[in-house]
This record gives sequence, C-alpha cells and structure tokens, in this order.
Amino acid sequence: MQPDLLPSLLASWPDNLSGLSAFEVGLSGGLDSMVLLSLLVRARRQRPQLQISAVHVHHGLSDVADEWVGHCQAVCAEWGVPLRVVRVQVDRAAPEGVEANARKLRYAAYAQSTAAVLALAHHQDDQSETVLLQLLRGGSVKALAGMPVCRPLAALHLWRPLLSYSRQQLEQYAAAHQLRWVEDDSNADTRYRRNMLRHCVMPLLAQQLPDYRQHIARTAWHMGQASALIDEVVAADLAQGSRGHGFDVASLLALSEVRQGFVLLAWLRQQGVTTVSAERVQEFLRQLRDADAASQPSLVVGGLAVLRHRGELHVLLLRDCKCLPDVVQAFSGESAEQVFPDWGGRLCWSRRGGIAADVLAQGIRLSPRRGGERLPQPVGRKQVKKLLQEAGIPPLLRQQWPLLFGMDGRLLALPGVAVSSDCYDAAGYWPEWLPE
Repeated sequence: MQPDLLPSLLASWPDNLSGLSAFEVGLSGGLDSMVLLSLLVRARRQRPQLQISAVHVHHGLSDVADEWVGHCQAVCAEWGVPLRVVRVQVDRAAPEGVEANARKLRYAAYAQSTAAVLALAHHQDDQSETVLLQLLRGGSVKALAGMPVCRPLAALHLWRPLLSYSRQQLEQYAAAHQLRWVEDDSNADTRYRRNMLRHCVMPLLAQQLPDYRQHIARTAWHMGQASALIDEVVAADLAQGSRGHGFDVASLLALSEVRQGFVLLAWLRQQGVTTVSAERVQEFLRQLRDADAASQPSLVVGGLAVLRHRGELHVLLLRDCKCLPDVVQAFSGESAEQVFPDWGGRLCWSRRGGIAADVLAQGIRLSPRRGGERLPQPVGRKQVKKLLQEAGIPPLLRQQWPLLFGMDGRLLALPGVAVSSDCYDAAGYWPEWLPE
C-alpha cells in the first residue's frame, strides 16, 4: 500500500514558513494541484491555525476553460476553501511564445495574493523536465538549479512542497483519496517542448535509468549550491567596485576573467539591462581589457548604452529627439535655464572660459568670443564631429546622434549630438541636468 504523503509533508515543513498561517494554493484543477490542496486541507485539521485558500487563473486558451473554473469552485465549496478566480488575456502572438506569456500572467496573478505563502504543486517529474529544458537551452548555473522549494514572489513566500514526490506517487495518492480532477488536453501536444520531453524522452530514460529523476534532482541541488556561492562572491565584488550609479573599471579588470563576466552581468541587471547575452558581455569585457585610454568601448542594448567614462562604467539612456521642442533657446554667456516638460527636468547652462554655445534644433554650434563680441565663424557639424572624435565618443553614438543622458546630475548629450563631460571641459562650458 502506498504510504500517506501527509506525514512526510508535515515533517519537511520549511523553517522559514513556521509561524505563517495564511496559505493560498495555485489551483489549476489538474491532478497535481488537487493533491496539494487535499494535503493542505488535511493539514488544516492537525494545525487549526492554518488558513487555506486557492487561486485559479483562467487563461482562456481552452474551449473548456469555464468548466475548469466550475470544477475548482465545486471542490473548494465542498472543502470549505475560499477561491479567487483571475481571468487573464494571453497574447498568442507574443515573441516569447504562448507558454511563456501565460506563465508571466499567471505569476502576476499569484503575486496579487493577500496570503503569506503561495503554494504550487510542481513535483519531481516537473523538476526533471525543467532542468533538461534549461540544459537544452544552454542555461546558466542558476537555470540548471531548476525550481527552488522556496523563493520570494513579490511580498509572498512561494513554496513548492511536492518537489520530492514523483508524478506516480501523486497519482497513487489521488486514487487512494478518490480525488477528482480535470485534464488539460494541451498537455498531450508534443509541439510544446515540455510535452515532447514528458511523452517521448522521459519514458525512454525511465526504461534505461529508473532513478533518473533522483539523479537530476541531485544535479539541480549541486547547481543550486554553486549558484548560491557565485552570488556571495559577486555580491562582495559588486560592493567593492560600485561607485554610485557607476562601476569602477579598474576594480572590475583586477578580477579574474571569469569573475569579471559574472560581476558585469550582475551589475547590468541592477541597472535594468536584462536582455544582453553572455557572449556580448564577454566581447565588451575583451574590449575594455584591450582598449587604450583614449578609446571608448561601448555596449548598446535596446535603448540603453554602456560606456566607460572617466574610469567608470555607466548605463545611459538613448532618447528620441522627437521628444524635444523644434526651437531651442540660444544662450549668451550668462547663466540661464530652460525647462523641458517632456523630459521631466530643466537644462541649466553656465559659461566657463571664452566659449559660448548656441543649442539649435538641428545640432550644436560653437562660436568663439573675444572681448564679449561674437565672431561670425560658427563651428559647423563637421568640426563638432571632429571634436567628439577627439573626446573619445564611440562612432556608433556619433552616428545615431542620441540625446540627453542623465548621469550623476550632469548632462552627457545634447539635442542632435552626443558629447561627454570631457568635451564640455575642452569647449569651456558646462551643462547641468536638474530632474524635477
């Protein structure tokens, strides 16, 4: 006879969940989530302080999705479990795919829970599929760690209490307790990679390696330990090299090449750069190591640019010139200020030395001043381009003419032309961007 799963579930209750009483179950209506809800309802009898509720996310992808809602409502009413139903609109044309888009919406619905713990019914077979999928995608150490038993989700604790149990054990439990569940017909569609592994690959593995689930779970545990160690080392390196909004290049390059890659990726994630590949990061690091001081390595990802400026890396925002007015006031040598409502700030100019600037909609002109008299020899666009080149501005940014880059309260680009504070110093004037 199959042993009851409840005693082992109670015995493995995580310490970080002790004292928490409000638990919400992600309830699809399928076998796995029905087993989890049954176990927690039974646990409530032994621990009366537990408050069990459930959430069902209606994706609208199946013609019988409304029937699944009805099933969940009937079971929850029978077991005395409050149920919330969240309807989402899945984008069937999403670039990341239907599955990924549905998952994103589902977890967003979970994150709105008012409970302390969100319990999900992923089991050992799910973990094996996840690790193999990540392996086939060339996943990182963190990805190959698979799904953790506990992790934060917004203000919640996300808990997967069934990861140590196989699908077969859940089926046996469901039969012993006469549970009812619904079947999602999309689970049989082998066009989805997870289903292909589940129905075509895993049965072959089970024939040759009956304990493959435990072996994969052990590998995932080792990867999780390695990932935690990497996170500790990276956190120390980040603290060592962080300089406000920037990162010290010398501190970065003093590390081994392996640590450089991990640290730069982690710092970029902190700055909002999340889509860059490891290969591009490695190439940018190679440029940083090999480039002389006068050159300007850059890494452009979407609307963001990573630049080296005065010995520090900065992530700068590329802005569209359509946001700026067509006519920009020309300033004389006196301090002046101009408000840009669409940019959420003010541009202040203070003259330094003998150079004044006319900031025009089509670009920038520099005019020498002698004795307060403007000479009729404005510096044209070609001269500006040369000035930018001498200042070490990357060709890519010179060609794209990006605009305002806010960094540490200083403006690093102007309407129609990209410049650096080194260029400002050479030109003899200094702009300051004051965000509202």
